[in-house]
Formats: sequence, structure tokens, C-alpha cells
Amino acid sequence: MSNAMKQFVSKIILVILSGVLLSAPISTDGAAFGRHQKPNVLIITADNLGYGDLSIMGAKDIQTPTIDEFFTDGLMFTEFYANAPTSSPTQASLLSGRFPALVGVPGTIRRDSQNNWGYFQCEKTMAHHFREAGYLTALIGKWNLGFEAPNLPNAQGFDLFMGFLGDEIDDYYTHRHENVNCMRFNESEIDAPGHTTDLFSNWSASFILREAESDKPFFLYLSYNAPGPLLQPDEDHLKDVSNRNPTLSPERAKHIALIEQMDRGIGRVMQALKETNQLKNTIIIFTSTNGGIVESGASNGRLRGGKLDLFEGGIRVPTSIYWKKGIKKGSLSHQMSMTMDLFPTLCSLAQVPTNQILDGQDLTTCILDNVPLQQERTLFWTCREGGEHHGEACYAARQGAYKLMQNRPSEKFRLYNLTTDPHEVIPLAESSEHYRRLHRALMDHVQENEKIPWFENAKKQEHPSSDNSSTSDN
Repeated sequence: MSNAMKQFVSKIILVILSGVLLSAPISTDGAAFGRHQKPNVLIITADNLGYGDLSIMGAKDIQTPTIDEFFTDGLMFTEFYANAPTSSPTQASLLSGRFPALVGVPGTIRRDSQNNWGYFQCEKTMAHHFREAGYLTALIGKWNLGFEAPNLPNAQGFDLFMGFLGDEIDDYYTHRHENVNCMRFNESEIDAPGHTTDLFSNWSASFILREAESDKPFFLYLSYNAPGPLLQPDEDHLKDVSNRNPTLSPERAKHIALIEQMDRGIGRVMQALKETNQLKNTIIIFTSTNGGIVESGASNGRLRGGKLDLFEGGIRVPTSIYWKKGIKKGSLSHQMSMTMDLFPTLCSLAQVPTNQILDGQDLTTCILDNVPLQQERTLFWTCREGGEHHGEACYAARQGAYKLMQNRPSEKFRLYNLTTDPHEVIPLAESSEHYRRLHRALMDHVQENEKIPWFENAKKQEHPSSDNSSTSDN
């Protein structure tokens, strides 16, 4: 990064840390849009957001007007999958464009070396490519891909990082996990007051407001840890939800309140884009890292299962792409897609060159022209975890209507036809050709996974805060 860019990033940081937000004087005369023609990129990920946890997805007990607009005014994917039923592998796929196990992240990366199931190994992340193309790159929010160099955001292509390291925190206000402060500005520890969800929203809005002074486009990854697994919404939001619907269970009310708090925060981010006249030329992705935790009040709609499951409820996620300048309002894509596809797709839309091996496919024609991919593809999932998994992995694959899966390592594989059996309750015969073909393809994928030497590095890297007792899920 040049000295001029370092100075500009430092200026942004000072503004953000000082708490200056939407009240700051900013020129909105249209110059921000005119300085560069490249589109800005904003990726927003929720954590553990269920398929049925947005009003646009049919939820009657929740109000998410800002997020809904991404779907109604942009393009809605109807068959979009997270690369895994947990956040570390999905984040790895987003930034690498690969199946997560092929970059060393078959499961959740944690502080406890005995319950750590990955070590991120990526030649160049999507952020690297955007930075090389002249973008100012920032990650605000949850980083779940490591605790030490080289697996920290600044070494993975981000000019600016403000957020926390790890799979979870124990308190949205203290930002601690096992009594250790997880919050960072770049690699320095910070102790910022406020609710994590609001901090991430406000920091992102401040970044956009001040970045408008630059002649560079931005690549901003806003990575929320809401709505879970910790259910700790702001009291005012919780009161609003409970008063509106007093029959909700305590868990569902807290879950909804966190989502609505996140939605309002995203509204402030959108307001910053509007005030700086950058909304028209900003590509916005909204998605979730994995399915919702049903036991904690989430809803995955009609889908079976939830987080940590390879049933549809654990991996199919609400996803949209909004670009006022380039995407027709109210578009739909039925293309079977995955998180890793966002890497080549965003690079293509922004005309950012990339020459590395990617598993993800460019969805540009699906998005802009509603033309499906020409070749039928096979999607794969790996879930390696501790607890009841005992460090073993379970797998799934889908091609067309057919999905082969085991939901826990000890289970036998079952084949489902998702067209005729979307709830995954009627397994098909193991003697079918679809079973044999998918099983063969899946075993080839598993063998390729096993060649990636993540295990030794994962077991060596233990964060100082670890007491070897954590068994929680991210």
C-alpha cells in the first residue's frame, strides 16, 4: 500500500474511532460517483440467518424492510447454498473461490487447538485481487479464519480491518470470549463501547462516508455475527418485538430482535451510500454463512434441518445481488449456486482480473441476462467438527435434482430427489444410477480434500486465550 493510501486509511480510521457518523459534513453534489467508473462492492453476510428469517422469505413475525429491498429491487437467488453449514468454511470459500476443504478449512477454526478444524491456505484472496485493481479494501466484522499471521485480515488483502477474531464472542457489549478482548483495529486490540451489531453497522457507514473523498472505488466486506448463536439484542429492539407479538417464545423474540437490529444498521449503511451518491454504482451482495439454529429460535422455512446439518436447512441460504446500474429490478435466478461463485462473479462484474484456480463459477450471464450455466455442475459439502462428530467429517453432493448426503459421520449415505421431495424425507434406492454416480463423484472429491495438509498447522495454532475447554459452535 502506498504512503498516500496509508495516510487516507489512517484518516478513515481516526474518523471511525472518534465516533463521527452520519452527522459528519460530506459533499453530496454527485462528485463521488463521477470520480471513478468502476463499481464499488459491498458484501454483507449474516451469521446463522435461517432461510425463513426474512419477511421477504415469508416470515410473518419479522420486519426487515432494508434487506427486503435487496431482493425486490435486485436479483433473488432461489437455490443458493452456503459452502458449509458453519461460518469458517463458508468465509474461506467466499474469499478463496474454492471448496473450503481445498483451502484447508473443512470445519470451524477455533482458539482451542483440540477443537480447531482448519488452517486457511489461500494463494490470493478476492480482497487481494480487488486491491491490486486499485480498490480500497476493508473488512468490518467477524473474521473466522485465524488468530495469527499470516491468517489475519491485513495479510489477506484488506487495507483496513475493524472487528473481532474468532468463531464467537460471549457478550455483544464487552466483545470478550473467555474473558479475552477479541476486538481489533487491524492487528491492535481496541475496546470500543457499544453493541457489536451497531458498531459494525456504524463503522461501515462511516467508512463509506469518508471513502467518498477518495478517488478509489471500495471493496467492503461487512461480516455480521448476528443473529447468533448468542441471543443478546439491544433492549429497545427486543421490547419493540415483544410488544408487537407477545406470544413469541423468548428465543424467537430475541432472534427476531437481533435480525431487525441488523436490518436497521444496514439501513444506515444504505443511507451513507445515498448521501454520497454512490448507491447507483455499488454492487451489493446479501447472504448468510449457513442456516439458522432452530433450537435458538431461527426459522429455515419449509427446509429440513439447520446449522451443522447437511440437510437443506443447514446450507440453503437467502441470497440476493443488487446493482442499480446493472441488474434489472425484480430479477430471479434459479441457477444452483454457492458462496464460492461470488469470487469469480464479482471479479467479472467489476472487471477485476484473476488468473488463479477457482472452483466457483462466474454467474454473470445468469445475473445480467438470465441465461443459465451451460454445463450441469456437481456441488460438494464437507462438515468436520468436534462434539458428536468426534473430529470426523460428513459429506454431501448435489447434481441437478438429486442430492446424496450423510448428516453425521456415522450415518450411511441417502439419496433424495429435491424436486419431488424438497423436505428430504423419502430416500431413494441405493441401487439407482443416480446414487452410484453421485457417490463416485463425492468420493473423488473427498480424496482430493484429504491431500490438503491442514491438520498439523491447525493443531499447532492455539490462541493464548484458549483453555482447551471450548466446544461451542460458531
